[in-house]
Amino acid sequence: MSDSEAPPAVVPEGVSGARGLPQEALEIASGYAFAGPALDLGVLLWDGRCLPDARIRIPLPVLNRHGLVAGATGTGKTKTLQLIAEQLSVQGVPVFLADIKGDVSGISAPGVSNDKVLARAQEVHQEWTPTACPAEFYALGGMGKGIPVRATVTSFGPVLLSKVLQLNQTQEQSLGLIFHYADQKGLELFDLKDLRAVVTFLTSDEGKAELKGIGGLSPATAGVILRSLSAFEAQGMSPFFGEPEFDTSELLRTAPDGRGTVSVLELPEVQDKPQLFSTFLMWMLADLFHDLPEVGDIDKPKLVFFFDEAHLLFTGASKVFLESITQTVRLIRSKGVGVFFVTQTPKDVPADVLAQLGNRVQHALRAFTPDDQKALKATVKTFPHSAYDLEEVLTGIGTGEAVVTVLSEKGAPTPVAATRLRAPQSLMGPVDPAALDRAVQASPLYGRYAQAVDRESAYERLAARDAAAAQAGRAPAKGGGRAKEEPSVVEQVVGSGIFKSLARSMGTQIGREITRSLFGTARRRR
Repeated sequence: MSDSEAPPAVVPEGVSGARGLPQEALEIASGYAFAGPALDLGVLLWDGRCLPDARIRIPLPVLNRHGLVAGATGTGKTKTLQLIAEQLSVQGVPVFLADIKGDVSGISAPGVSNDKVLARAQEVHQEWTPTACPAEFYALGGMGKGIPVRATVTSFGPVLLSKVLQLNQTQEQSLGLIFHYADQKGLELFDLKDLRAVVTFLTSDEGKAELKGIGGLSPATAGVILRSLSAFEAQGMSPFFGEPEFDTSELLRTAPDGRGTVSVLELPEVQDKPQLFSTFLMWMLADLFHDLPEVGDIDKPKLVFFFDEAHLLFTGASKVFLESITQTVRLIRSKGVGVFFVTQTPKDVPADVLAQLGNRVQHALRAFTPDDQKALKATVKTFPHSAYDLEEVLTGIGTGEAVVTVLSEKGAPTPVAATRLRAPQSLMGPVDPAALDRAVQASPLYGRYAQAVDRESAYERLAARDAAAAQAGRAPAKGGGRAKEEPSVVEQVVGSGIFKSLARSMGTQIGREITRSLFGTARRRR
């Protein structure tokens, strides 16, 4: 495929400065000559050469059609996320990034010039200028540096919680029954002790009768759920559930200068708890889906959400869980949210989800073992027909290079393009911890979420019921006749002033029973 073999080429409209490119390269480049706003990923690689006049881009309006960033460890996936996030921010699009290793915080600081960065910029004809992005930093449950992100057990819902607690399908269904009961009775589940109190009550003599009409709860299943809760808390997980609950609309903010805010969820403190953070990321998406209005296709996304270590979300997932993920990804596009899954190979993502990911950035793959070879062949099959030998290209490209195909402005796949990527303009590495602390404490959101709150909820109400029952049992019968029959526990709870007050307040907000979405998640109006 040398230049001498290529016939004289006609330069397609919109591919400026591309005369002299080989015919095959021109055909690829013409597929990326978009008329509207687009992000610059890099330039075309062809026949071992970097062709700086053949720009590889992605149209801004198609970023809500979702995407995949894949590749072996150390091939540059994180820098690709940083590059895309910077350009989205400039276009006024908010971005969410999960920082697994702790090295994405540098997006809030200007990059540092060095020979390597300048050489890359010169290669791809990039006007490289050190630039910081407006950023907010979050941490799950306040573990680590960042504004604490918490969810109430009520809003998290039974399906996601079952994933975190590693329950089987039967136990998941029983947990759903428990949530249904708590919703109906107005017993708010803010934290884990609330859930434990309700499970314990429903397995007591008084509580068993409450569930008979809707299926009941076996002592064995209740025991498994309680043991799972205890183990979960013993690992220090309690801080992730409670109040104040994080309002995911915070992720849609823009800076005063119009740039999109980059929300960075710092996860180094919980990277050894993969099911927890991957499920929390899914809760954020489900919560956004629950709240955002339908907008259809718009000029630019409301938010682009990068879902790092995506394989952790799907490992061991139940059928119901996978169906909910698929439906959420399919439908959230029409609400203006784009989702990019980040993982090592496309086979980490279920086929039904992969089919919805229109934009692909595939970094290098390794083929050292028979399993690696199978993964490589499976990856190649997921790409459109290509002028490249993709097996050779995917094992031969270097760090900071990738194979790209995206959706055009008309929604059709672009030609597959081996690409040398541009260099991020923000700091490629973590910021100083002291600077990170200052940024967190200076945020207007810090005062809203920093301090945990423990309001009265199911645990306190059921404890008050027990105290009232004990007191009633000691009280002497009046009038010398037969003592008045003691009301049942549920009658005591429902008849209490606390409960009536709660029911009235809930009636004005969400009705008698909470409406739950695809994952069984729920949102209390603030």
